Amino acid sequence: MTNSHVRDAKVTAALTAAKLYYLQDKTMDAIAQELSTSRSSVSRLLSYARATGLVDIRVNSPFERVGMLEQSIRDRFHITAHVVPMPEIISELERVERVALTAGRLLSQFVESNMIVGVAWGSTLSVVSRALVQKDTHDTIIVQLNGAGNTQTSGVEYSSDILQRFGHAFGAQVEQFPVPTFFDNPDTREAMWQERSTKRVLRYQAKMDLAVFSLGSPAADVPSRVYVGGYLSADDYRSLREDGAIGDVATVFFRADGTWKDIRLNARATGPGLDRLRRVPRRVCIVSGEKKLASLRAAIVAGAITDVVLDESLARLLAAPA
Repeated sequence: MTNSHVRDAKVTAALTAAKLYYLQDKTMDAIAQELSTSRSSVSRLLSYARATGLVDIRVNSPFERVGMLEQSIRDRFHITAHVVPMPEIISELERVERVALTAGRLLSQFVESNMIVGVAWGSTLSVVSRALVQKDTHDTIIVQLNGAGNTQTSGVEYSSDILQRFGHAFGAQVEQFPVPTFFDNPDTREAMWQERSTKRVLRYQAKMDLAVFSLGSPAADVPSRVYVGGYLSADDYRSLREDGAIGDVATVFFRADGTWKDIRLNARATGPGLDRLRRVPRRVCIVSGEKKLASLRAAIVAGAITDVVLDESLARLLAAPA
């Protein structure tokens, strides 16, 4: 047998051993039995396969991927991204939970003594509130960003649970906002805004150091509470479609280009206007799911976000060229 035949036979044996070991997860003992050789010979064949390039072993660190995505988002949108690595195949509920877990840890770094922290309510923030890492602070105030009442419920219990968890985690005073999510009439809202009890909450909101919120989207796999909790009527949905709204922050709606002031429903909404929100030094958005992409892009365009906590799949879509 010539040298070339010997080499070809070795390459064939090494390739076979490599496929059995790396692709079929067979043990070296099982491969040795199948090839009628010894275990040490199989080990040498696998070493030969790696040395000659028949096998190329790569370690893909999720943290390296995440770092590149975070840098890309920072360079493109001038916001700080906190990307949560996770597999492609994962339920949307688990996706929310993993993002919320990261957000809970981050918020314990962001919240300090003597801060006023605005918190929105919703499906994502409910999960985040359960993932907060406890941290002792003093003279910290947690203030509700928007009312939670609708025609079916006062919303007080739901929103209060979220705020109380934030208050407990940071040893903070909690200021609730006992108004409807949407007033029936814009004039009623304007009148309510003149009441001393309402002005007190609005003054806290005006001095916020940190705002924490998610994004509402009618297309999300895990529905935003404002879209499924009885807050919007058929007329409201029609009005939002006609005005081109694609999402909301604390029940203040916006379009894809970031505009929001002339969306009719906002005249009845109780959340802070986006111009008010933009004056908050740190604005943390917690969001997951690829179907939130359009509302996330729009919120960034609107200048509503300084920090975003998001899952890896959504981050890749956000970082991709438009």
